[in-house]
Amino acid sequence: MGSHQARGAMRQTAARLCAAVALCGLALVGRAATPVAAAASAVPASPTLARIAETGTINLGHRESSVPFSYYDGKRQVVGYSQDLMLKVADAIKAELRLPALTLKLVPVTSQNRLALVQNGTVDLECGSTSNTAERGRLVAFSTSIFVISTRLLVKRGAAIQDFADLAGRKVVVTSGTTSDRLLRTYNESRGSRIQIVTARDHDDAFQALEQGQVEALMLDDALLYGERAKARQPEDWIVTGTPMSSEVYGCMMRRDDPALKAVVDRALTRLLTSGEALKIYTRWFQRPIPPRGQNLNWPPSESLLKLYRQPGDQPLP
Repeated sequence: MGSHQARGAMRQTAARLCAAVALCGLALVGRAATPVAAAASAVPASPTLARIAETGTINLGHRESSVPFSYYDGKRQVVGYSQDLMLKVADAIKAELRLPALTLKLVPVTSQNRLALVQNGTVDLECGSTSNTAERGRLVAFSTSIFVISTRLLVKRGAAIQDFADLAGRKVVVTSGTTSDRLLRTYNESRGSRIQIVTARDHDDAFQALEQGQVEALMLDDALLYGERAKARQPEDWIVTGTPMSSEVYGCMMRRDDPALKAVVDRALTRLLTSGEALKIYTRWFQRPIPPRGQNLNWPPSESLLKLYRQPGDQPLP
């Protein structure tokens, strides 16, 4: 073996050792030290953390137009409330694995493919605007929750639409693959409301259909509706209305059956929520001018969100 090959083999061995040591450290937190062999045998395998330690790279899933959670700004940089939280979690993973550097590979996801890309290993961690539901929880793991939302409607100011009962016979757009898509279809079938449901690939496409008059309402999470409203040529022309059809929590997604990874992520998020740092991030994105147009959503934190900051948890809302 040449000297170059030998150095390469040594680096790979050191990386693998780093992963093994880091993963053992995770298992030993909060309990008495045990012999190394016994501890190693008791540690649940974490292929995600082991691969991150060996390659020095983490794959982060982000949205392209989920304002103000995860989206492209005017320079095509990924920004937003959820993105800020995810970057801090990535820092925590780097520290946990004692890595000198960590490369962040940003992977765009949509409402339609986000779960699949987490399941198949393309994405290690996705923090965007994904609702934690029992159905999704059978496919992926969710972190400590990071936001609380309600599903409502965005309509033109002065339109004869104030609530879901007013949608009968009208065209309403939803983003395909969202909980709003499922909820509105269930509502339509159970009430016989004859709502004409139009699907869009992403939130940006959905709002364009509304702004261009192709539909009369957009159903989505209220926080996202305020984000879409901020994109409008005349934001004051649009209002958020309707009795919430559901209340949900957002969480970051990971692959199932990787408790060591989830422990690191949850620990980092819990610290951010309870320390007041998450509230500062909230203020930046919901109560200050945001890119790309400097629009201010002017939306104070709800009592439900403040309660989540005080008492973090990872369960979907009933």
